[in-house]
Amino acid sequence: MNYLRSFAPWIIYAVATTTLDWRLCALIGLVIAVALVAWELSSAKGLDSMVIEVSAVAFFALVSLIAFVLPDAPLHENLLALSSAWLALTAWGSLAIRQPFTLGIARTMVPREIWDNPVFRRTNVVITAVWAISFTVEGIAAAVITAAAPHVVTPIVVLRIASFAVPAVFTVRYSKYVRARAVESAGRRSSEG
Repeated sequence: MNYLRSFAPWIIYAVATTTLDWRLCALIGLVIAVALVAWELSSAKGLDSMVIEVSAVAFFALVSLIAFVLPDAPLHENLLALSSAWLALTAWGSLAIRQPFTLGIARTMVPREIWDNPVFRRTNVVITAVWAISFTVEGIAAAVITAAAPHVVTPIVVLRIASFAVPAVFTVRYSKYVRARAVESAGRRSSEG
């Protein structure tokens, strides 16, 4: 599942925050994100299939810089909520520029002749919107939890995992649904012809 690999730095970061210092967590996220981008570039993947990975490098580089320049910054208490907000902005931003982040990933899984199909593009808009909504809800919920109980991390980690699991399951099921409808539609056209 390419989507889950793309989100590995974010998931590992969230889990690491339950036991490790925030500065170390930021570095772990950065190292994993850079390694993932390097590995995918060595696999000759285009940057359009690595929007989330490149976004992770930017986020964790910024957080790592802040972590070591201003180690007492109160930022670390809200980092899980902020990381969700960053992901939400990445997803919503990709929709705003009409390049849903899932489009590049999906192109690695389908033949080139499908890439310009309006149904393929629309499917990726819907899937990206579901991811964006999930990140937005997670960010808001994490901010509320953090405000109510600043040192409670476990519910936010569970929330993070759910915010990846729900859209991942949706992505798989919705993609299968769209493919089945396309096959059904093609079958009807050929029987009418």
